[in-house]
Amino acid sequence: MNKINYDDLMQKQINALKGEKPKLLIHSCCAPCSSACLERLKDFFKISVLYYNPNIEGQEYYLRKSEQQRFLAQTGWADFIDCDHDESEFLTAVSGLENEPEGGARCAVCFKLRLKKTRDVAEELGYEYFATTLTVSPLKNATVLNAVGEKLQTQKIKWLYSDFKKRGGYLKSCELAKKYELYRQNYCGCVFSKKKVEK
Repeated sequence: MNKINYDDLMQKQINALKGEKPKLLIHSCCAPCSSACLERLKDFFKISVLYYNPNIEGQEYYLRKSEQQRFLAQTGWADFIDCDHDESEFLTAVSGLENEPEGGARCAVCFKLRLKKTRDVAEELGYEYFATTLTVSPLKNATVLNAVGEKLQTQKIKWLYSDFKKRGGYLKSCELAKKYELYRQNYCGCVFSKKKVEK
């Protein structure tokens, strides 16, 4: 069975725009992950970043949010849309999956939670596409993320396929994080991933 190349699918979507710049709402988990994604997309879309991450706990959430805002203010590559922070949304969604391994069923539920919110906000505000920066991470499953996004798209709003780690995307995000002196975390952000790195 051939593996789908989501980066190729994204390129086809971009080519089909024929120079038009539709509105894209992209979910972001942090400034470093968003950096390479926004650099790659900024010439093709009018972009807003949605910072919706109920999975990220406490002070870590606010640190990442402030870095995201600082990065966007410095580059001007996208507007910023904030969401209320309510960890109970995440904890309720993953109830019963607390002992799942990283990258397993709990993460898939978390992806759906955040991407559904992105789709809903995009639809409400009149965006034409929605996407996520999560596929830039070597630790995130692009196949799962794209399957979730594809199921969530509607006639009004299209999912922008991606595998931003392709074509050196992850390395580029590291370079840009260094250039802009961005805080880089060493875990996903949820309490469960934090426990794993603290072991």
